[in-house]
Amino acid sequence: MSNTRVHTSSASILSDFKEITKMRLAISVVFSSVAGYFLGAEKIDFVVVTLLAIGGYLMVGASNAYNQIIERNLDALMDRTKNRPLPAGRMSVPTAFTIASVFTVLGLIVLYVINPKTAMFGAISIFLYVSIYTPLKTKTPLSVFVGAFPGAIPFMLGWVAASGEFSIEPGTLFMIQFFWQFPHFWAIGWWLYDDYKKGGFLMLPTGKRDRGTSIQILLYTCWTILVSLIPVFGVTGRLYLTPVSGVIILLLGLGMLYYAIRLFREKTSEAAKKLMFASVSYITLLQIVYVLDKFIRQWI
Repeated sequence: MSNTRVHTSSASILSDFKEITKMRLAISVVFSSVAGYFLGAEKIDFVVVTLLAIGGYLMVGASNAYNQIIERNLDALMDRTKNRPLPAGRMSVPTAFTIASVFTVLGLIVLYVINPKTAMFGAISIFLYVSIYTPLKTKTPLSVFVGAFPGAIPFMLGWVAASGEFSIEPGTLFMIQFFWQFPHFWAIGWWLYDDYKKGGFLMLPTGKRDRGTSIQILLYTCWTILVSLIPVFGVTGRLYLTPVSGVIILLLGLGMLYYAIRLFREKTSEAAKKLMFASVSYITLLQIVYVLDKFIRQWI
């Protein structure tokens, strides 16, 4: 009986740790960073890849922990968040703050070991997310615009980790993920509108699930596709995409646009949910195509 309780307690602690750091989200951010590194590296250094993955996870985990500390009372009001460690009372605020603080310090140290610019952008990301984006979520729909900046840094961060410089290449990667944030988060905001409303979060550009919001989702989806194709034209330095890969990216984008059009026509939570999943598939597959395109060109 005692061993069973210990096992259950350990599993619960691990589960709460994963939730306070939003492990799945953190892993997706690490994936973006590593993809950016592969694009920017002239020679792959797996020590740097490992440091980038660890540092990236620590910084994202810290941001998420700080976010949940700030929003713990609001999280308790929403169905999807009321069972998180803090509102459910399974974790204390001092414990969560300790995790966030330790992760911040260790994350910055690890990223600094790669190079100072990587640590600088990591610090900017956590500052924007925690100090500006999080408080604005209950104040104005513009919070999504502010949140798009730290959300767009990971893809770019990988290139900076590889090169030690910020130039047109990481700037382009930043723009791709920046514009992508809008249809992605507005789709989530539409899908979970009623739950967000309980917490007082303003996630849609017009504040409502209406025609205006659906039009903006369509426009930003188009912008995302167009920006994603810029490297095909050879104007972004070492970041280049072959026409064949450009066609693949275009087809992926048209798939995402299809779901954005469905949301425009149907204006339902189910359509928004499908767009959200389509947007995740788009950015993930885009990063894979970009990386494969680079290495296939090198091998050929």
